[in-house]
Order: sequence, then structure tokens, then C-alpha cells
Amino acid sequence: MSDHGNATSHASPQAAHQTHASDATYWKIAVILTVVTAVEVWTYYATFLRPILAPTILVLGAVKFALVVAYYMHLKFDSRIFSGFFLFGLMVATATILAFIALFKGLW
Repeated sequence: MSDHGNATSHASPQAAHQTHASDATYWKIAVILTVVTAVEVWTYYATFLRPILAPTILVLGAVKFALVVAYYMHLKFDSRIFSGFFLFGLMVATATILAFIALFKGLW
């Protein structure tokens, strides 16, 4: 019985190490998030992009949301049902924002 316990304790760290990202991956994601945020700020100040400002910010925000959920919340390594919950939330939030844009664009 103790041999079985030792076998599973040795297998668990290896399995966990194989399924989760390395520290280098998290640093790469952090750099990508920084670059995407810089592009968002640049997009806001670039006056020639004003006609497509809202869609651009929405897409860049969705990319950042997906990266944070997938890697920092470890959903990439968990069950698909958890990813589905966040995907549903993203779709509802996107639809709500687009509805508000369509609603208030008519007022201006």
C-alpha cells in the first residue's frame, strides 16, 4: 500500500508540470498584455483611427480577456466547461457594449 502511495506522489508533480505553463510562458503573456495595452492607448490617441476606435478597443480588450482567462486563471489547463462559462460571459458583455454603442450613437 505504501508503494502505491509513492508511485502516485511521484507521478503527480510530473503530470502537473506537463499540464501547466512554465514561468517563461507567463512572462511572454505579460509582455503580450503590455504590448496590447500600449496599442490600446496608442489607438485612443491616434486621431485618424477615430472612426474605428470602438471596434478596435473591443477586439483588443477581448484578446486581453482571453489571455488572462486562459493562462493566469489556468482555464487553458482545466475542464472545457469553465472556459465555456467565461466565453459566455464575454459574449454577453460584448453584445451589451455593442447594444449601448448602437443605442447612444443615434443620439449624437
